[in-house]
Amino acid sequence: MERRGLGFGFARDNQVAIEGERLLMGPEATLAGLREARRVAGGALVPEPCDGAGFMQRLAALFDAEQAEAETVDVAFDIADGEQRDAARDILEDPEDAPVIQLVNQLLRRAVRLGASDLHIEPHEAGLRARMRLDGTLQTALDRRDVPGRRVVSRLKVMAGLDIAETRLPQDGRIALRLGGRAIDVRMSSLPGHYGERVVLRLLDRSEGLVPLDALGLGADQAELLQRLAAQPNGIILATGPTGSGKTTTLYSLLQLADRGERNIVTVEDPVEYDLPGVSQSQVNAEIGMTFAIGLRAVLRQDPDVILVGEIRDTETATVAAEAALTGHLVFSSLHANSALATIVRLRELGVDNYLISATLRGVIAQRLLRRLCTGCRVPQPPQEAETTLYRDAGLAPPEQLHAAAGCAACEGTGYSGRVGVFEIVAVDDALRAEIDAGASEQRMRELGGAPEAGLFARGLGRAARGETTLAEVTRVLGDTQ
Repeated sequence: MERRGLGFGFARDNQVAIEGERLLMGPEATLAGLREARRVAGGALVPEPCDGAGFMQRLAALFDAEQAEAETVDVAFDIADGEQRDAARDILEDPEDAPVIQLVNQLLRRAVRLGASDLHIEPHEAGLRARMRLDGTLQTALDRRDVPGRRVVSRLKVMAGLDIAETRLPQDGRIALRLGGRAIDVRMSSLPGHYGERVVLRLLDRSEGLVPLDALGLGADQAELLQRLAAQPNGIILATGPTGSGKTTTLYSLLQLADRGERNIVTVEDPVEYDLPGVSQSQVNAEIGMTFAIGLRAVLRQDPDVILVGEIRDTETATVAAEAALTGHLVFSSLHANSALATIVRLRELGVDNYLISATLRGVIAQRLLRRLCTGCRVPQPPQEAETTLYRDAGLAPPEQLHAAAGCAACEGTGYSGRVGVFEIVAVDDALRAEIDAGASEQRMRELGGAPEAGLFARGLGRAARGETTLAEVTRVLGDTQ
């Protein structure tokens, strides 16, 4: 990788970069930058003007690729590391920092480059382990005896503005990073342990943008149903599933459907994950008393038409959301439940009366994320007897072939690349509303719900039959029964 002497900070600030025999020039390229590029190149270069975003993308790719090639996370820890509080800076800069800082930057760069959702820093008796959550599963990135775990944790706490002297209590913080032109929001949580503090970093790449509804993995019938639900003038629409199942992404996509010029849309979130144009967004802050319930009550005084509540966690929030829907507002929110109909039981447990649920609930979306098979190395194979039985029990015809994960360089040897959603969507009609009013059990409501192919497990089996994922992945995420 040739960049011939131009450092990242200089190239960024002066809007010039050398890519092979081309001179990349941003819209604000400086004369000093052009002179320096000509000097270090030692000859003529072919100028290539770029717009602002295009220049930063090309510049980040140049430096990130170079550091990825050299990145072996084999930093030597044989000198004292000076800790200092840095302002938020680009982690492609300062490759010659002290070893601990260099190691932390390498781990963060690698996590962002691979698209990890979380980075775990775990001190243990023999040293330090770092793991990344890629496509929903944890993979080891580093496990070494010589890494000073306390200094790595201290570096992260300095970056997050936390108290490095307090090691006995859990702490939460936030790190604002940039990787080239990409804004990375990092939420940090520390937890005291036997061998030192354990740290988990939740990574959010704000440059990825929102996912359009047709890219979520919905079937055509489900997309049409969601369009109808988002067009409702009032009521509650809930997205359910475990942590990391994509509920917030689905809710944001629904907001895009409901975002009309004549509607006032307000959100209460924790955290605010993406900036939504034309939408007023508020951040929950429990430390100062700004909870979901209090934020929702305040939002109701802002003349809203559509409200997004990040999560219903307690009785007060559930009750206020139901009352908001009853008074003419359309409310989107998420809730932890195992299936769409289990959501109704969960609302009852939170203390919401049956009549309020039946009067306000318009629809429930239950979802999971399955790892998508790498198309470059997947291996077709005939289904086994036990596998065909799963399809027959779900009311589906067994496929002629399934696929297994093999692993190649393109998918880092995992056999999977990316994830795809499976959804169960239940619209509350008059018959279901009557059952809710009568206090029916989940089993009774499921019997009323119709064909079994509408369920999550059956939808997952369909994706495995189409070669999008493996049957092992379906049973890992969804179990082997509906």
